[in-house]
Amino acid sequence: MSAVRLYVWQRLTALLMVPLIIVHLIIIIYATNRGLSAADILGRTQGSIAWGLYYTLFVAAAAIHGAIGVRGVAREWLGWRETALDRLMWIFGVILLVLGLRAVFAVVVP
Repeated sequence: MSAVRLYVWQRLTALLMVPLIIVHLIIIIYATNRGLSAADILGRTQGSIAWGLYYTLFVAAAAIHGAIGVRGVAREWLGWRETALDRLMWIFGVILLVLGLRAVFAVVVP
């Protein structure tokens, strides 16, 4: 994948994640200040399509952003060729996506 395309994708996912992270942090602060337990939070999120879509979008953006970032770090530290870097990026991205979606599914689906 071209360096320009990767740069654009990473910046777009960062732009998308900023409001998602802010909302996520507000939710954490709210839950903490209200003394909500994990069971209380699960009771509010289970079965919610809106929360499922919100966190699915969050996971997808984070997986793309993180995979591109790992590719850049591997390029600097390991000096790998583009083909190996692309394979690493795709493998890492898919792993992040699968693990993240499993967590979303576990929390949202009753």
